[in-house]
Amino acid sequence: MATLAGISNFHKVPELRRRVIFTLGMLAVYRIGVFVTVPGVDRNVMRQAMSKQSGGLLSFFNMFTGGALENFSIFALGIMPYISASIIIQLMGMVYKPVDELRKEGEQGRRKLDQYTRYGTIALSIFQSFGIARLAESISSSETGGGIVIHPGWGFQILTVITLTTGTAFLMWIGEQITERGVSNGISLLIFASIITGVPRGIAQYFAQHQGDIQPLNMAVIGAFIVGAIMVIAFFENGRRQIPIVYSRRQVGRRVYGGQEAHLPLKVNTAGTIPPIFASSLLSFPATMAQLNIPGSQALRSMFERGDWLFNTGYTLLIVFFCYFYTNVTFQPVDVAENLKKQQANIPGIRPGKQTADYIHRVVQRITFGGAIYVAVVCVLPSIIGDLVHFQFRFGGTSLMIVVGVALDTVNQIEAHLIQRSYEGLTGPGAGRIRARRLPEG
Repeated sequence: MATLAGISNFHKVPELRRRVIFTLGMLAVYRIGVFVTVPGVDRNVMRQAMSKQSGGLLSFFNMFTGGALENFSIFALGIMPYISASIIIQLMGMVYKPVDELRKEGEQGRRKLDQYTRYGTIALSIFQSFGIARLAESISSSETGGGIVIHPGWGFQILTVITLTTGTAFLMWIGEQITERGVSNGISLLIFASIITGVPRGIAQYFAQHQGDIQPLNMAVIGAFIVGAIMVIAFFENGRRQIPIVYSRRQVGRRVYGGQEAHLPLKVNTAGTIPPIFASSLLSFPATMAQLNIPGSQALRSMFERGDWLFNTGYTLLIVFFCYFYTNVTFQPVDVAENLKKQQANIPGIRPGKQTADYIHRVVQRITFGGAIYVAVVCVLPSIIGDLVHFQFRFGGTSLMIVVGVALDTVNQIEAHLIQRSYEGLTGPGAGRIRARRLPEG
């Protein structure tokens, strides 16, 4: 409650108020751009074509772009090329030594990797925008008789590549500006805004489809499940395994440094939302190929129909696999052990060096199992609950994890700003100022 009271007083800190206003302004620019359609496209026909893509990769992609793909807007690619490029750079650090050396160079290396990520984003945007242009032309010629693209051909494809690539670059710039001059991580907030803006439309569609057949008990079950899922996600996302560490004592002149006790925090869910995104993308490919009339894809789609036990089993196994895979890629116990050794710190009862790295690796593997089970349950359970109460969750566990995670991160950063700038903002009005104790006179 104290945290909520402090955040409610954020407007009393001028710098924080400017940051919040700037963030909201940038998000508003993004939402306006979602409705600016690429020249040469009939947006209404595109929406009709996208309505037939439910369950496929395009539907999943459209959710993370905030409906920009179904509008064929200048932001149709969203920020996903940047995320893909970031993941590729991280994976290259495991197999390509120069990238790994840049990662260890500190701030200068990080800036170089950020520059490579931007180049990769542009390259992926060009490739994906060309694919979307060709896909739009193929759908229009086979299903709507040329209704989506007014004048198909190389001119439209080149214009689409330039427009969508520029739109992604602009979104990347907005995200970086929010991170630097706003609150929270800008890229995460863009995805957060894309998901959350679809909630009202999803609710409206549910009531429109169930007119006169809305059961209060089912609505209560759905509401209770969403609230419970948010509580579980908040609990696990804040979950840490605290490993005690002790800094060695050293004497410089007459002063003794070190000897302090601290903790090395290890997240229960180190991989975040990457595993369910990868798993959903892989399992959505059969449905996408079937909609494109690729031979043999219909049989494959019937095997992995969403909501089926086979889909849920494969989804769970893929999530667990990617949780371990991505954690082992991004978290390097050897580097952590080396940093502890350089800081003259050690884990009590564990020798520095290889034994410390092995111990941290064992701990990470154990807590990753619990984190993988948590992610799998949160992502699979909505479809099971939806089948029981005859309700289709438009936003599954992946979206819910992203929304809750970004909200928690934003709240934490606002609280950090309040702590730095104004202690009164946290304690609330009437709590009084912190006064120094007076020494006795004489």
